[in-house]
Amino acid sequence: MEFDLAQTDALLSTTRAVRKRLDFDREVPDEVLLECLQLAVQAPTGSNRQGWRWLVIRDAEKKEALADIYRRVGGDYLAAAARDAESGSQTGRVLDSANFLAEKLGQVPVMVIPMIVGRLEDGTTNSAAGLFGSIIPAMWSFQLALRSRGLGSCYTTLHLAAEAEAAELLGIPDHMSQAGLLPVAYTMGTDFKAAKRPPVSEITYLDTFKNPIVS
Repeated sequence: MEFDLAQTDALLSTTRAVRKRLDFDREVPDEVLLECLQLAVQAPTGSNRQGWRWLVIRDAEKKEALADIYRRVGGDYLAAAARDAESGSQTGRVLDSANFLAEKLGQVPVMVIPMIVGRLEDGTTNSAAGLFGSIIPAMWSFQLALRSRGLGSCYTTLHLAAEAEAAELLGIPDHMSQAGLLPVAYTMGTDFKAAKRPPVSEITYLDTFKNPIVS
């Protein structure tokens, strides 16, 4: 199988965290969501347990209730971070759009809650990496699939500070772990660009953290 590298690279480098360009008025059909989720579950999971689960939320009251939780537990953090960010900087623009999303979150056409079977038994890095490493790759595949079909999303986690409250609202059983909240909508335009990032030679090391890969 030969891939079109230009198309593949464009997809990987322009799948943005979309907030201000989400189309809050356009319907997202179930068949498009299911198609993207079918691709998502091709992602690997720890020990091939395939424990991903997905909760699609369309009910207006439930969406607004989740948005209320999101704003309540994350509002102070977002506001403080926005105040501290340098005006006009990339970080400042991101935080401005994050506050915009918080205000509009309940109006998004669809919310998707990615979940994984299991709970953290302890606070070790190994346990956390194994559990959430079995759902986050699928989440990213889902976002890539959305992007390729003209939709956008944003990986958010603020509501997890009140995970139990969200679980009660949505009827999520105790043995499931929520991994985030993805607002999903068609995007207003598809002309997203690669973000400004540092050269990887400056953040990549060889054999030891003290040895840059390029000297």
